[in-house]
Amino acid sequence: MNQTLLTHLSEITEEEQAILSGSTQIQRELYTTDDSAVFDSHRLLAQNKLITFRTHTRFIHFPKHRHNYVEMIYMCSGSTTHIINDCERIVLREGEILLLNQNAAHEILPAGMNDVAVNFLILPEFFTQAIHMVDESDVLFRFFTQTLAAENGISGHLHFHVRDILPVQNLIENLIWNLLHKNQPFHTINQISMGLLFLHLADHADTIERESPDGLTPVLVFSALKYIKANYKDGTLEAFCETVHQKAYTISRLIKQHTSHTFKELLMEQKLSQAAYLLAKTDLPTESIFHSVGYENSSFFYRKFKEAYGMSPREYRAAKQSERSEF
Repeated sequence: MNQTLLTHLSEITEEEQAILSGSTQIQRELYTTDDSAVFDSHRLLAQNKLITFRTHTRFIHFPKHRHNYVEMIYMCSGSTTHIINDCERIVLREGEILLLNQNAAHEILPAGMNDVAVNFLILPEFFTQAIHMVDESDVLFRFFTQTLAAENGISGHLHFHVRDILPVQNLIENLIWNLLHKNQPFHTINQISMGLLFLHLADHADTIERESPDGLTPVLVFSALKYIKANYKDGTLEAFCETVHQKAYTISRLIKQHTSHTFKELLMEQKLSQAAYLLAKTDLPTESIFHSVGYENSSFFYRKFKEAYGMSPREYRAAKQSERSEF
């Protein structure tokens, strides 16, 4: 991390100074309006803001709590130890990211002077806007953001080992710098940067922590969606299972449990999404499009497209062209 930026983030806060002067607990009024163990976004985010950040309070045990927002913790230097849902112990090291949805119960052991972490606080509404930053056919990114925003996701947390992934590190540093300086139009830049960051994280499911008993579940689900995204034209459940050395029954159950769809349904969704994208963004003939996404039977394609989008491919293209002409 840029040394000037790290020096700024390492500065002692008023809360930390009080702890160093003898206070034995965090200043709860900074995080919640009552004695609740739920930290409140209304205390931590300014009005109309979807994203903000604060440095993690060091030198004290951070008691168990939940959030009514999504939290993303980035370790700038040193390490912090987190206990999730009373049972799982995670050591977050420099360059790593810990994502927690509203399901996770979370406490943090005391950190030292050189253990500098940044907490990004993100309202669930952010994900509604973030999903529009990429094309509609990106089923992996859509599932990733919906999982984080949901009260009942795959897991209460995701731990990414992304220290060596340069685009992720650059995006994090850019976000921190921009939030500190608040240059206009910083709201737009922050949302786009965070959207790009989540796009990279969704595409790096192989970096998710695997040590816990549940750690394999998010890896397999994200890997399956990544496979579908890349192989929607002719991919199969059997072919994917061979790549991850798992039984088809296991993958089918996980996919259905965590997406409410079967593997086959997700393949079809991806095909239709890609067809919709090509109809909206290109002048390719409809026949070329349905062949390019893996359909051979035109009648079947037209029927399924209308079921999914409520209109024929021709009507869909006309509607999208009309939307573009308004700008």
